[in-house]
Amino acid sequence: MGNVFDRVSLRAKLVAAVLGIVAASMTAISVSSVAAMQGYLLNRVDDDLRAFANTLIERRQVQVTTSANGVLLPSPYVFEIRAADGRLESAYPEPDGAWPKVPSEPAELKAREHQPFTVDSVSGMTRWRLLIETVDIAERKYFLVIGANLNHVDNTVDRLSHLSLLIGLVVLGAAALVAIGAVWASLRPLGEIERTATAIAAGDLSRRVPDRDPRTEVGRLARVLNMMFNQIETAFRARERSEEAARSSEERMRRFVADASHELRSPLTSIRGFAELHRHGGISDTREVASVMRRIEDEASRMGLLVEDLLLLARLDQQRPIDWRPVDVLDLAADTVVAARATAPDRRIELVVGGAPVVLGDEGRLRQVLDNLVRNALIHTPAGTPVEVRVRAEANDALLEVADEGPGLDPEQAERVFERFYRADSARSRRHGSTGLGLAIVAALAAAHGGRAGVANTPSTGAIFWVRLPLAPEGRPSAEADSSPHEVVPDDGAVTLSRADEATRDSDASAGADVREADRTAGDDDQAHHDDSARDGGSDGRREPPWGAGPAKPTVPS
Repeated sequence: MGNVFDRVSLRAKLVAAVLGIVAASMTAISVSSVAAMQGYLLNRVDDDLRAFANTLIERRQVQVTTSANGVLLPSPYVFEIRAADGRLESAYPEPDGAWPKVPSEPAELKAREHQPFTVDSVSGMTRWRLLIETVDIAERKYFLVIGANLNHVDNTVDRLSHLSLLIGLVVLGAAALVAIGAVWASLRPLGEIERTATAIAAGDLSRRVPDRDPRTEVGRLARVLNMMFNQIETAFRARERSEEAARSSEERMRRFVADASHELRSPLTSIRGFAELHRHGGISDTREVASVMRRIEDEASRMGLLVEDLLLLARLDQQRPIDWRPVDVLDLAADTVVAARATAPDRRIELVVGGAPVVLGDEGRLRQVLDNLVRNALIHTPAGTPVEVRVRAEANDALLEVADEGPGLDPEQAERVFERFYRADSARSRRHGSTGLGLAIVAALAAAHGGRAGVANTPSTGAIFWVRLPLAPEGRPSAEADSSPHEVVPDDGAVTLSRADEATRDSDASAGADVREADRTAGDDDQAHHDDSARDGGSDGRREPPWGAGPAKPTVPS
């Protein structure tokens, strides 16, 4: 039984419940109405019987006779006179099959005295209302029985019963229509919820339940379900992004390993070839041996630089700690410009000063950022192309820009230029010893310092590589400082900053070696600092930047 009830739809249950309540209510109303009407009519008949009996007794019109000549009675009434022992003395009119069944026992007559009661006729076809009173006739006690036919009462009650039944059926039908409509309208949102949930289960996570009045139960349910659907969609989208990121990361890792293997294979092949040539006696002249040894040393240096760059990127990927100290960006830019002028004396390299911003970070790593950007501009532009290094404070950031007037980048190159091992011009890059990791290191170092790196083409030709770094709290400019004019330090101008003289003394070859040595030293210092921090009892050897829990990852084109 329970299973059958469970299989019935909610609409059918609600309609059946409403109709059951209406039917029970109409039945109760009809029964009570008929009973009340019947009681009212019987009371009227009882009152008439008492009034008629009193009239007969007061006027002394009751006589013991067997004929109808002694009394005149209204036609609706019948009467009997019975002796004290219950014998019938007289009756009016003549008894027949429609005559009421009058009690004949004296005790019963005495018990029913003064209280009207109902009996059937002799034939059982009609009902009578009887009243028994005691009268004195010729100084003897008699029972006066007066009866009134209840046909009119029964007919009235029957008509009322039929009318109540008809009205009940009409009301029940109307209630059924109203209940079906109301239940359908009330449960229609549940159907919409069901269809929405089905669509979401099928994969359409954008579907939502139509909004309803939040003051209603369905409205509140729709709101809660939409909140749940939003969370489900967010979770699924996050999972999709995570899976896509994992696939992309795996693909980048494969490409990275393949590129690294390819980059390492070339110098290793050269070193092995020269070594085998020497071992087999193919080189006998002393000058040739010295040349081959120099080539082997160059290839080993190239391979060492590649390995160092890879180690640096690995450290940055692991978010190794940074020694946060105030760094004068203008000082770094001036040093970089001086070193670049010494390395490329045929180039016009200018420093455009728009302020002296101070940032928090590792000076050696930030110097490497500027060196890589300037070296990238020198390698990937034709000889004689001017280069500008710009430094200024903008809002709460220090903005470093390296602009050139070279061929610029097409959209595809600009999108991929910060990828590891990507070269826009492979031949030129390899000819100048580029590993294809310089700009990737720039982006990673900028992110490690809470900044970001990017590239944009100039309005005419050339490209502008930029790096934004958050200013140190004490180095944030005022409104007056932002509006001050920029100062251009020309190629032949004196740069009187901390490391200008030292950089000027460097030769073309030694300048590049010094930059690489500084990078290696900074990496070793970084590792030593990490080990010391771990020994000092830190949980993971990290030192957080002064402005918060850690630098945010920037948006870097990939």
